[in-house]
Amino acid sequence: MSVQTTSAPIEKPPVTEVGVIGWLRANLFNSPFNSVLTIACFALIVYILQAILPWALFKAVWSGTPKDCQVEGVGACWAVVSEKNRFTLFGRYTYDEQWRPAVAILLFLGLIGLSCFRRFWGKALIWAWVSQVFIWAILMWGGVLGLKFVSHEQWGGLPLTLMMSVVAIVVAYPIGIVLALGRRSDMPVARSLCVAYIELIRGVPLISVLFMASVMIPLFFPEGVTVDKLLRAQIGFTMFLAAYLAEVVRAGLQAIPKGQYEAADALGLGYWAKMRLIVLPQALRLVIPPMVNSFISTFKDTSLVIIIGLVDLLNAGKIAVNDPPWRSFYVEMYVYIALIYFAFCFTMSKFSQRLERDLSKATSR
Repeated sequence: MSVQTTSAPIEKPPVTEVGVIGWLRANLFNSPFNSVLTIACFALIVYILQAILPWALFKAVWSGTPKDCQVEGVGACWAVVSEKNRFTLFGRYTYDEQWRPAVAILLFLGLIGLSCFRRFWGKALIWAWVSQVFIWAILMWGGVLGLKFVSHEQWGGLPLTLMMSVVAIVVAYPIGIVLALGRRSDMPVARSLCVAYIELIRGVPLISVLFMASVMIPLFFPEGVTVDKLLRAQIGFTMFLAAYLAEVVRAGLQAIPKGQYEAADALGLGYWAKMRLIVLPQALRLVIPPMVNSFISTFKDTSLVIIIGLVDLLNAGKIAVNDPPWRSFYVEMYVYIALIYFAFCFTMSKFSQRLERDLSKATSR
C-alpha cells in the first residue's frame, strides 16, 4: 500500500468566472431576461449620450460673449458659468473681499475631508471643528484683524448654503436624540411634550416653518429687540430637521432587542449610562442611511430661504442669469448648479456607506 505525499496542483478558476467577465456574467447577464434588459439599457444610454455630448462638449462655447454663443450650430454656452461664477458662488458679497468666503469654503471642505477618515476622529478633530466656526465667522463677517466688515445681509451663494445646512445638522442632531429619548420616556409630561413638538413640526411643510420662524419669533422678544432674519431662518431649519431626526433615532431605538436593555440593567448602569454606552451606539449605527437622507434633504432645502429674502446657491444662479444678454442660457447655469449639489450630496451618500461598512466590521469582530 502506497501513500501519496504530494498535494494536487491548484487549478485556477475559469476566466469566465473571475474579473470583469465574471462580474458581468453574475450581475448583468445572469439570465436571458436580464441580458435583454442590460442590452436595452446600454442602447438607451448610448442614444442619450449621442444627443447630449455634442451639445454639452463637442460644440460647446467655453468662453466668450453672448454673441459667440448665438452663432448657429454651437452647443451649450458654458461661458455664462465663467462670466457669472463669482456671483453664483458668493452672491452679493463684496467683490474685492470674495477671497474670504472662498478660503472659508476651502477650509470647510478640507475639514470635511479629514472627518471622513476614522483615524482622525478624536478630540483634535472636535477642536478643529470648533475653531472652524470662529474662523468662518471672522472670515465672513470680518471687522477684526484688519478685515473689512461685511454684513451678513450681503452673504449668499454657496457659503450661505453650506453654513445653514451644516449648522442645522450639527445643532439638530443632539436635539433630535433628546426628543427621541423623550418620546420613549416613561414620564408622561416629557413624552407628551416631545410627541407634540415632533408631530406639530412634521405636520407642516418647511416653508410654513420658515415663514412662522420669520414672523413669530420676533413676537417672543421685548419691544425694540429684533432678531436677524438669518438667525430666524437658521432656527426654523434646525427645528424642522430635529423633528425628523427624532423619528429616525426613535426607529433605531425600537430596533434594539429588549435583551440589550436587560443586559445593561444587569450591569447596574443608570439610564444615561445605559443609553450612552449600550443603546444609542447601536441605534445610531442602524439608522445611518435614513439619517444621512435627512442631512441631504436639509442641504437641498436651503433653497427655500428665498421666501424670506436670503439668496442661497440656487437663487444666486437664478439672479445671475437675469442679466438680459445671458438670460437665454439659463439651462447651462442650472446644470452647473445641479452638478454642485450632486457633488455634495453624492459625497455625503458615499461617506455614509463607508461609515456603515466600517462600523459593521468593527462590531462583527
